[in-house]
Amino acid sequence: MRLSTTACLCPFLMCLCFIQRFSGASHLSSSAKVPARNHTKLANGETEVHHRPKRGWIWNQFFVLEEHIGPDAQYVGKLHSNSDKGDGSVRYILSGEGAGTIFIIDEVTGDIHATKSLDRERKSHYVLHAQALDRNTEEALEPKSEFIIKVQDINDNAPKFPDGPFAATVPEMSALGTSVFQVTATDADDPTYGNSARVVYSILQGQPYFSVDPKTGVIRTALAEMDREAKEHYAVVIQAKDMAGQVGGLSGSTTINITLSDVNDNPPNFPQKNYQLYVPESAQVGKPVGKIKANDADVGVNAEIKYSIINPEGAAMFSISTDKDTREGVVGLKKPLNYERKKTYTLHIEAANTKLDSRFSYSGPFKDTATLKITVGDVDEPPVFSMDYYIMDVYENAAIGTEVGAVTARDPDSRNSPVRYSMDNSVDGVRYFSIDEQRGVIKTTQTLDREDMPWHNITVMASEVDNPSLLSHVTVTVQVLDVNDNPPEIATDEEVIVCESSRPGQIIQTITALDKDDFANGKRFSFALPSEIPVNPNFTLKDNEDSTASIIARRRRFNRLSQELYELPIVVWDGGEPSLSGTGTLTLRVCPCQRSGRLRTCQGEAFLSSAGLSTGALIAILLCIVILLAIVVLFITLRRSKKEPLIISEEDVRENVVTYDDEGGGEEDTEAFDIIALRNPAAAEELKFRRDVRPDARRRGGGRGGPSRGRPSPSSSLELNQVDVQEFIKHRLVEADVDSSVPPYDSLQTYAYEGQGSPTGSISSLDSPEAHSEQDYTYLDDWGPQFQKLAELYGEEELEVVT
Repeated sequence: MRLSTTACLCPFLMCLCFIQRFSGASHLSSSAKVPARNHTKLANGETEVHHRPKRGWIWNQFFVLEEHIGPDAQYVGKLHSNSDKGDGSVRYILSGEGAGTIFIIDEVTGDIHATKSLDRERKSHYVLHAQALDRNTEEALEPKSEFIIKVQDINDNAPKFPDGPFAATVPEMSALGTSVFQVTATDADDPTYGNSARVVYSILQGQPYFSVDPKTGVIRTALAEMDREAKEHYAVVIQAKDMAGQVGGLSGSTTINITLSDVNDNPPNFPQKNYQLYVPESAQVGKPVGKIKANDADVGVNAEIKYSIINPEGAAMFSISTDKDTREGVVGLKKPLNYERKKTYTLHIEAANTKLDSRFSYSGPFKDTATLKITVGDVDEPPVFSMDYYIMDVYENAAIGTEVGAVTARDPDSRNSPVRYSMDNSVDGVRYFSIDEQRGVIKTTQTLDREDMPWHNITVMASEVDNPSLLSHVTVTVQVLDVNDNPPEIATDEEVIVCESSRPGQIIQTITALDKDDFANGKRFSFALPSEIPVNPNFTLKDNEDSTASIIARRRRFNRLSQELYELPIVVWDGGEPSLSGTGTLTLRVCPCQRSGRLRTCQGEAFLSSAGLSTGALIAILLCIVILLAIVVLFITLRRSKKEPLIISEEDVRENVVTYDDEGGGEEDTEAFDIIALRNPAAAEELKFRRDVRPDARRRGGGRGGPSRGRPSPSSSLELNQVDVQEFIKHRLVEADVDSSVPPYDSLQTYAYEGQGSPTGSISSLDSPEAHSEQDYTYLDDWGPQFQKLAELYGEEELEVVT
């Protein structure tokens, strides 16, 4: 391939090398040979292999200047093939980016022109493809090749500061050359070509305070120790110019607003050294009485000031604090002023900075002092009591007019006017007391009762006789002392529950007493039974000597059926001087109890409480039951009054089945029925008795073999104890079947027999001797509710024997 050019500039040659390397051209010089085998793309897409060792592409290096504004299209370059003989048989075709719109080619000559003005900053190069065809056959004479048209840069963009304007701060009093801020300008031109994008910086405004580095754009202080208090804000204008600052270069500028930040380089200062202040003696303690201020040229925390009173005399009477908003020193009063005692005070006040900067310690102490002279003004003051409050005491039941105490007040002014006393009528305690107007003596007007009101609060007022409008108030508290005037009492509202199974010596309940008097007169109690009453056979009382007493049972058991309620009078004495006594009567109710841990509850009470029934409701229920029973009895009576035949037909054969299924109180116990029924049923009907009463040997009848309806002989009891009961029953059944004294119909008698072998043993009274047993049956209480009734029966018999 042969190379022809229109220019010989070195930059163009460098770009040509770049284009040729980028495009992948296979020939770089005029002496290069075409490869032995070329691949040509045909119109139909097929590839034809040509053996043209001496043919190749010939074109110019392609560059185009941006921003071309000429009237004609800008010439770019020329395409030429070795196969072109100049006879117009070769047709050149251009394709790729911008082909036909931006770039056009002459099909005959191969000349390329740019029809539009190009901008390198928008697009820096275009990739195109060139092809040479035979005009007659449309066959490719050269393989399709790629090349680049590069847009050559010109200086058409000025430097810019995209984020401006800027703001920066630097501490005041900074050293020379302190870095403040750095600016950076951007240039859209090509930085690799010429000086179009080479920027230098300069300062247009802000001298002589600041300077800028021309290459880096760093702004620095140009003067040492700039004072914020002299000038705080600066506007610095920086310019950026391309072409390395040469003439003809483009430029841009921006503004940097620089502020000097404050440092504590100024001490506080009082505008004057002496101040005066007038304060009346009536000024309230804790309230401000005046202000004083020291100036500080600094701002923020560097201007914070702390005030203090440095002389002890002034600090004892006055205080000073700093107002955060105004930075003033607020003078307050610590103690009341008294014109008659001291008329003037001198305060030495110091103002000092709270935040110090060691760099400026050479300037001296950052504090200042001033003198404040305070003059106390005379004011007519109300009377002053000798005490802030008074506490007095008086015994209850004291006579009317008894002196309780006295209050004292005086005029604090120099003229010392007389004082008049009175009481505040709005307070409730006034009706119990009065006060002497001249002496301030307080006396009772009514009889006091400590139990009704132990404390009385009254307010006493004092006023000057010459000026009654000036009043002073003081609180007087009167304590009513106790006198032993209330006898002790025993709480008798609740009934005391006594269990039927109580034993002698058992504690029924522990009681205490109540006393309205004070602890010193009523909290040490002693108890006893009345001496004028005979000894109580059922209960006794034990004084526990700790203000309590215990009620103790004296008998073994109680029977609710025989007596349910007991009354026990008790006398109690208090420990006062003189000692008082009171008598109270306790009601003790006998109830069958059950054990629930340590707590015993009355079954009857528990039932009533659980049912939630009142006495009226119980009465109504009982009345309803009585009415229902009366109706039932009436109905049965009416049915029996009907007429029935007196003669029973002989054909009326009835079978009488008599069943005995009552097992009695326990295993092998025959108390459920009488054994005499096996011998003489007629005699057994006459000897029926209550099953809830313990059987007695004297009440048992004899059988047929013994005396009829009489007491059994000792031999009969012995015979019954020795004969097997089961065999005995079988024998009696046989006798009953053949006995002629029975009714004319069959009678079946069934006796339930449970046999022997109870682990508890027999509790039958058949084996008991005729004499009374001395055995203690209290262990039956522990067997459970099944044996509770049996324990009560034996307990009643034992009680009757003892009685």
